[in-house]
Amino acid sequence: MDAFRLFIDGAFVDTQNRPSIDVRNPSTGKVFAQVPAAAEADVTHAVDAAKRAQRGWGRLPAIERGNALRKLADIIERNAERIGEALAKESGKSLADATGEAIYGVELMRYHAEWARRIEGELIESDTPDETLMLKRTAIGVVACLIPFNFPIYTLVRKIAPALIAGNAVVVRPSNTTPTSAFVFAECIAEAGLPAGLVNIITMSHEVAEVMCTRSAIGMITLTGSVAAGQTVLGYCRTNIAKPSLELGGKTPVIVEPDADLDVVTKSVLAAKTAHCGQVCTSVERLYVHASVHGTLLEKLKAAFETRHFGDRAAHPDRMGPLASAHARLKVHHMVERAVADGATLEAGGYLPSGDGYFYPPTLLSACRQDMEIVQEEVFGPVLAVMPYTDFDEALAMASDHQFGLASVVFTENYRKVMKAANEIEAGELYVNRFPADPYQGYHAGWKRSGLGGDDGKHGMLEFTQTRLVILKH
Repeated sequence: MDAFRLFIDGAFVDTQNRPSIDVRNPSTGKVFAQVPAAAEADVTHAVDAAKRAQRGWGRLPAIERGNALRKLADIIERNAERIGEALAKESGKSLADATGEAIYGVELMRYHAEWARRIEGELIESDTPDETLMLKRTAIGVVACLIPFNFPIYTLVRKIAPALIAGNAVVVRPSNTTPTSAFVFAECIAEAGLPAGLVNIITMSHEVAEVMCTRSAIGMITLTGSVAAGQTVLGYCRTNIAKPSLELGGKTPVIVEPDADLDVVTKSVLAAKTAHCGQVCTSVERLYVHASVHGTLLEKLKAAFETRHFGDRAAHPDRMGPLASAHARLKVHHMVERAVADGATLEAGGYLPSGDGYFYPPTLLSACRQDMEIVQEEVFGPVLAVMPYTDFDEALAMASDHQFGLASVVFTENYRKVMKAANEIEAGELYVNRFPADPYQGYHAGWKRSGLGGDDGKHGMLEFTQTRLVILKH
């Protein structure tokens, strides 16, 4: 069985006396690795080391920080398949998809390295002629990065790359469900020769995570996770008034107008709904279809869902993989059962497969209502709720009448309706005639209960900075 060690202050530390966390392959349900559960002393060590490293790192010219990120990106690229092998085992992804995630992380790191010469302040007019106001952007200090299980390597890079280019140090807590790829990633950190303590990667219990996040040196906590996890992190932030950046739940609505290409919609919906077994924050969860094409699209979707196979992607990479855990699978199934009991029609899927692993079939529900749990709460699985509408304004209102506001989708060739949605949809992102893919030069930020702050692009990088106003008398 594979065993791993915590990465603290530039080295893999002895963890023989620490309790261990079992890591299971979700395609088999079997334990294949163990990682250490950090003690309070470990997180204190990591935060203190990060604080020391940040002082020197933050004083470096940004171009030198950018060069260091480029070197790290080259090393990750050379080790992408090793990272992918670990990621595939812990997540149930195919080796190609897992390796591809590492490569996408490389591209993202190189993108953020280019911000080295683009971190800008402002000159502001003073009220007097012998005075200049300068607004400078500077590092926050030490950032706690809390990583989800669904894209553990890409999200790790998504957080540490902008944090580092802005001059911060980081303490990373991977998900206990998918931690092994992060420790392989840590080997790349060690090889890159970054200052000791600049990046620390440690696994821990929720209780120890609270100790880490409430240390006085933590100036920012960035999380991708559930609304409940975000509420917990806001409590941590309150202790020291640390800055929160939260990418939380989603319930992506899709509006399908009569002029949409239904074959394209069907293919796109199936791909988006079954990618990583629906465990994607921006995965389509609500489908609003114009009544004139509702029946036709429903039949196309039913045929597509019924013929989409699932299974162990190590043996069958083209199939849909498993959910993350037995608990996740039961949660999804119980939501489907409650939806049917509440009046929804089960068109496809909706059963617990026999055999090993945490698989669940692509599941299609029609005759859903706006007030149903299956429409109101995030499923985070391969389940789609379909509802008809008669008027675009009605669809737009239903799409926006929701607690979440992360991503949204409209399929239409009518530019007036596109612009109406662009101006009125209550979500941080609108995709037109395509499904969400989070372009990293954009800004991935949710409205409402979908989060605070955001990731990607210039604005995502600036999340990791704070301002200093200099009033210069001359």
